Amino acid sequence: MIEIKDLAKSFGELRVLEQVDLTINDGESVVVLGRSGSGKSVLLKHIIGLLTPDRGSIKVDGDEVTSMSYSQLADLRRRFGMVFQMAALFDSMTVQENVGLALREHTKKKDDEIREVVRAKLELVGLPGIEEKKPADLSGGMRKRVGLARAIAMDPRYILYDEPTAGLDPVTYDQISKLIRSLQQQLKVTAIVVTHDMNNAFEVGDRLCLLHQGRIHFDGTPDEIRATDDPVVQQFIQGESTGPIAEAVERLEKQTRPSGRA
Repeated sequence: MIEIKDLAKSFGELRVLEQVDLTINDGESVVVLGRSGSGKSVLLKHIIGLLTPDRGSIKVDGDEVTSMSYSQLADLRRRFGMVFQMAALFDSMTVQENVGLALREHTKKKDDEIREVVRAKLELVGLPGIEEKKPADLSGGMRKRVGLARAIAMDPRYILYDEPTAGLDPVTYDQISKLIRSLQQQLKVTAIVVTHDMNNAFEVGDRLCLLHQGRIHFDGTPDEIRATDDPVVQQFIQGESTGPIAEAVERLEKQTRPSGRA
């Protein structure tokens, strides 16, 4: 379980997170929604201790993240796999080397054992036999799958996804969404998916949480978020340019605009 209480974070005068309260239960797939710049990725970084909050508590399996030492944070991060927005593969490495990187760095497995783990993980994401290819030889969808294979190489309890379908064509987009859901169910991991894409959210989420003005504005099932008459939620899921979200963005821009400028 991940428990986040009263989480706040500012960067200078910019308040990104103000009072985030969120519980993520074991085995759930939770989607964190929000417009670009709303703090979704900042929230992920707090969960794995890459950022320190100004205020609040983050507990992973009962352990308080905000008070951990460097070595404790390193142990914590081994419970997590991370899928980055643009896959973040190392161009100079083969697929084998990319997927097996954490195993080489953080385990005592021998080379043949690592090769076997990499082979199995690539099969899980539907890419058998590509171990010797370089990222430049792969399509965008294949790179995403390799990034996912790398994320599950250490058999994590949690997988974090940062905009996992960004930049994909509609067919590949649908394949990646289905793969995220399938792996969450097969591996019985807890998935936290950050996105602003409603189609992806409905495909992969047990719960959908809308981050707005630094707080979790709405938390519910896909059916509940479709049915709500909350104007903020409706503007977001309908993708409308006018409404309370746009008004909030305009107020924020006025607050952060340098004085003397129109």
